Order: sequence, then structure tokens, then C-alpha cells
Amino acid sequence: MSTGKIAPATENSRQMSLQACLDECMEALDLFLNNHFNESLDKLRPRSKESMYHALIYATVLEMQAMMTFQHDDIVHAGNTMKSAQEVCQRFRRKSGGLGSRGANYDLSEEQLHAEVCYAECLLHRAALTFLQDENMVSFIKGGIKVRNSYLIYKELYAFVQSDPAFKGPNHKHLEGGVSFGIGAFNLTLSLFPARLLKLLEFAGFSGDKEFGISQLYTGATSHTLRSMLCALLLLCFYTFLSFILGTGEGEVEEAERLLKPFRLRYPRGAIFLFFAGRAEEIKGNIDEAVALFEDGCKAQQAWKQFHHMCYWELMWCFTFKKHWKMAYFYADLLSQESRWSKAMYVYMKAAYLSMLPDTECRPFGDNEVDLFRQVPTYKQKIAGKSPPTEKFAIRKARRYKASNPVRLPVPVLEMMYMWNGFSMISKQPELTEGMMETLLEAERTLQAAPENEYSVDDTCVILLLKGLCLKNQGQTQAAEDCFKQVYSSEKKVKFDHYLVPNALLEMSLLYIDTGKKEQAIHLLQKAKKNYKEYSMESRTQFRVHAALTKLKADTNDQDEITTL
Repeated sequence: MSTGKIAPATENSRQMSLQACLDECMEALDLFLNNHFNESLDKLRPRSKESMYHALIYATVLEMQAMMTFQHDDIVHAGNTMKSAQEVCQRFRRKSGGLGSRGANYDLSEEQLHAEVCYAECLLHRAALTFLQDENMVSFIKGGIKVRNSYLIYKELYAFVQSDPAFKGPNHKHLEGGVSFGIGAFNLTLSLFPARLLKLLEFAGFSGDKEFGISQLYTGATSHTLRSMLCALLLLCFYTFLSFILGTGEGEVEEAERLLKPFRLRYPRGAIFLFFAGRAEEIKGNIDEAVALFEDGCKAQQAWKQFHHMCYWELMWCFTFKKHWKMAYFYADLLSQESRWSKAMYVYMKAAYLSMLPDTECRPFGDNEVDLFRQVPTYKQKIAGKSPPTEKFAIRKARRYKASNPVRLPVPVLEMMYMWNGFSMISKQPELTEGMMETLLEAERTLQAAPENEYSVDDTCVILLLKGLCLKNQGQTQAAEDCFKQVYSSEKKVKFDHYLVPNALLEMSLLYIDTGKKEQAIHLLQKAKKNYKEYSMESRTQFRVHAALTKLKADTNDQDEITTL
């Protein structure tokens, strides 16, 4: 009977060759990408205590599941499994004079080299799970230590792979793929971080080379190795999500589609690739095509319902862009019932969609927006010791509904849409921007006709900021600039929504970038970066400021010496 303990490497490493392990893990990933998620795990599980690659890929699949559910038990289970995988990898590493000692990496066996890259990857995954799971800053420091240790191994392996082309074992392409994933992930991810946030993770003095990171990941994604999928998924996340949410909003949809093409041909019903194809269409403003792909993604598999939630979230925004408030409400309602990510956020969005309907229009399920807004704070949760920033924002905005006769939020859906950079998404299709502008003008008229109250200035500035974005989309540069300037000039009058002023400066600077006013843009970005603290969604704004300064090749370092990884 099995004790569940990990057997010595010397006994088990002979049971299955490195080549055979890699082949079987490739087959398991093939199952995963064809939507056979549970079968993939079943194939990996039996050898997950004896094979470093089975252990790593088994834990990686569980990690992806945990990141979709955001359920504490799933995150803990994935973390424990990844820790076990790290222990398996450790047994295959050189016992003394390990990687990094003078000349040692040149006399490591092929198996020991693979153990190094697998060990580094386990550390990297465990750091990501630590950031999700634990509840205080100590966990962030622990995660930072894992990240640094992982990076040092990758750095040595990269130098080895580059300097010794003569040594190539039969599975060398998989080793190179692992190094490409690690070096690429580090450089791309750290390039997104402002220096101030890197300090919190004990990465002060380091920055990533974005283009180098992308090139490494692209090499890994197109090399048909074990890490091809991970490299591709990270790049697709960057092209279709991170560059919008944490960047300047251009996205790189052509690169995403080029990367997707071979995967779509090989896995035509692969839910993951249908999802990213939908996201690419959404970015282009082809909303009907995006809706069809997200719906196909849901139909393609039923094993992991959590994956449906990612599609529901995008479908909610697709119908938002088209101003189909009831359909958007329907998906927010589904998410509030099924997803664990942020019930406060989902209930807030349900209330927000209902508030966009005329007073005379019937509400679905007999729901009432005022009651829903009042429920939002009761669903507050904590991830890594803090509520997610968007959840905190939703709770803060819903506060005014505590009053017995509350002052309505003017355009809560459009305001949250801005937080996800949705106005960049609709910029490709003029009719979508026109629809949003009509909504804003109607809200502005309603606000001007209402008696003045403590929220009047804030609500006016929200509408001005969003009008400025619509005017920018329509090519009315001067009118857009005037809107942003009005928000900035109201700084001392704003009582609650202090995020508005730094974001108005950010949007004005992006307008200046588009019109070739580089120095003025840099001046406003530095002002937004240094003069404003402790406002809603501050980290997201700081990421976007950092991305804009990087785009202008301006100083981003807060007077720290920067070392490129």
C-alpha cells in the first residue's frame, strides 16, 4: 500500500526516461487544450510523486484552475501541490556544487539541468499563489524571495544556454523552452511595474526589458515544446488584457491574432483559444463576433464551469458597449450567483445596470437598484489581506445609498467601464462612442436640472472625464482637452472621488502624446505620479502612468538606480 511519500529519485528516475516523461506531459497538455481538463489531470496524477515534469505540470493545471475560481481551498490545494512538485524537482538537482558555482553548470547531467529549470518554475508559480493566498505583507515579502531565487536560477540557465551551444541533449528544446518562459515572464512582468511597487516586493533597483521579454515568450510559444502553451497564454494575457488594464490602451491585437492562429487551427474547439479570439474581436470593436466566440467558449466544455465565468464577464461588457443594459445585467446576475471572485463587484454591477434603465421600465426578477446598492458592502471579501481594488471602489461608490433618500449615481456603469479601460475598446467603432456620448449628455442634463447637493461637483467631474474620452475617440481633441482641464480645475472642490484629478491628468497626457506634445505629456504624467496618493484604484492609475512614461522613454525610476534584468 502506498504511503503517499515521495520515493528517492535514484529508484524512480529509471522507471521512465526523461524523454518519455516529456512526451506523456505533452499528451496531457494536449488533452487540456482540447477541453479534457479532468482527463489531463488523470494522466498526470499517477507519476506526480516521482517525475519532475508530471509533478510540475499537474500542479500548474491545478494552479490555473485555482486562478479561475479564486476559491481559497483551491488556492491552498494548488499551493501545496506546487510545493510537493518543488520537492520532487529538488531530488533530481545536483546535491553539491549546484547551479551558479564556478563551472558547475557545465558538468550537470541533462536530467539535472531540467531539474533546475523545473525547480525555478515551481518557485515562480508558488510566488504567484502566495500573492493570492496569504493575508499580510509578510506573504508578499516571502513571495518576493521566491521570485528572486527563481530569477537567479533562470539567469544562470540563460547564460548557459547562450554560451554553450555544443552541449545539446536530446530534450534540449524543452530546456530552452523552460528558460524562455522564465526569462520572458520576468522581463515582461517587471517592465509593467512602477519602481515604487517593485520596492514593496523587494525588487528595488530592478526593471524588466519589455521587448526582450516578449521576444523570449514568443520564441517559447512558437517552438512546440512543453512550455509553448504557458508562453502563449502569458503573451495573450498581455496583448489582450494587461496592455489595456495596466497600460495605455492600444493593445496589440494583430500580434495576438498572429499568435492565436496556429493554436486555433490545432484546437478549433479549444475553449481557452475561443476566449482569447473573442477578446481580440472585442478589442477591434467587433462586438457581435466577440459575443459569438464567448458563447462558443461556454458551449465547448462543461467540465470547468469556472471558465464560463471568464466568458460571462466579457459578455457583460460586450452588452455594456452596446447599451443592452438588461442583457449585461443578466450576466452580472449569473456571476453573482456562480463566481467566487467578487460578489460585491457583481452585485454593484447589477445595481448599476438597473439604474441605467428608465424609472418606468420593469426591473428583472423584481430587483431594485437601491436595495442592491445597499447590499454591496455586505459582500466585502479579502484576497492577500486586502479587498480587490475594484471591489473597494464599488463599495465606496455604493455608500451614498445608505441615505434614506439617496442621491443617484449619474452613470455608474460607464464609470466602472472606464476603470477597465472600456473607452479604448469602443474607440474603433464610432457608433459605440456615439451611444455612450448620448448617455452622458442625458445624464448631464439630468444633473444640471437637479438641486445642488454634496455630490454635485464630483458627479459633474465624472461626466466631464467620460465625455472627454468620448470626444477624444471622435477626434475632437480641443473639446476633450477642455473637459479634462475642467476636472483638474475642480480639484479643491471634489469631496469624494479623488481619483478623478490624477486620471484627468493621465488622460490629458495621453491626448498630448497623440498630438505630439511630448514634453507637456511628461510634465502631466510626473504630476499625476508624484502629487496624488491614497485615492481609489491608485495602483491601476500608477501602472498606466508608468506605461505612458515608458512609451515616451521618460524617466520612470523615482530616483532609484535601475538595473535591467
